[in-house]
Amino acid sequence: MKIKTKNLLTLSELTPKEFLGLIDHSIKLKKELKKGGNKPVLKNKTLTMIFQKPSTRTRVSFETGMYQLGGHAINLSSNDTQLSRGESVEDTAKTLSRYTDCIMARVYDHSLLDKLSEHASVPVINGLSDSFHPCQILADFMTIKEKKKSFKGLKIAWIGDGNNVCNSMIYGAALSGVKMSIATPKGFQPKKSTVQVSQNLTDIELTTDPKKAAENADVVVTDTYSSIHNDDPKRIKKFLPKYQINDKIMDLAKKNAIFLHCLPAKREQEVTASVIDGPQSVVWDEAENRLHSQKALLSALLHA
Repeated sequence: MKIKTKNLLTLSELTPKEFLGLIDHSIKLKKELKKGGNKPVLKNKTLTMIFQKPSTRTRVSFETGMYQLGGHAINLSSNDTQLSRGESVEDTAKTLSRYTDCIMARVYDHSLLDKLSEHASVPVINGLSDSFHPCQILADFMTIKEKKKSFKGLKIAWIGDGNNVCNSMIYGAALSGVKMSIATPKGFQPKKSTVQVSQNLTDIELTTDPKKAAENADVVVTDTYSSIHNDDPKRIKKFLPKYQINDKIMDLAKKNAIFLHCLPAKREQEVTASVIDGPQSVVWDEAENRLHSQKALLSALLHA
């Protein structure tokens, strides 16, 4: 499939039709791989990956995905590029555009991605920023579609920190028409502008009560309270024990509710082992689906 946007930085670049099309194409590519392999639609294509932040799933899934589609990926840590020595983002974007067919960057400040996409002549993908994580949400909604078969009438409960993953999930809910109830402590709500835009397309509820959010939910989601560069114990205490996903919270959701977590997870902090390792958890399918959904995205952006 093809999409009109040149870059994917937040998910807001997509129409509902394009978003749902990417989800369906992801599922198709997964089935195709299981049957014997994907077609080499990205033969002779190169993806450059820039990492300011550590990565397991993002790096391996993008690199493997390019290989499975017949392409090639180059991994660059922040110290591997001239950015670490003062070269401008603008010059880096222009240079990489002469060598590569697509750029994926995992960064701290989202504005760096904006600059990359502004000055690159090739597509730029947000592999995670402090503000958004669109690739994770493509995998999450692929997983939801696999497990629930349809998005119609579903409710997602997000409990915890209104962080970058939450911001992108709000866009995913809006694009799929799924209701979303978000429970966060005061001061940890998601981006106000993201909520306001998305409320025009679906029901986005903000609350400080995790029990209210979890009630009759089809999907329960959380993320770590301590980000890659913020492990402050005082911060974590603001979430515990009220915002922990445990058996009591899951009992408030529907009996067939599924649990999602983008990983890495801290058991007995944001989620108990009984939940993340329990029968309602689909986190390993979710992690695998990063591979398939990103292949769908790459092929769409490169019009393959």
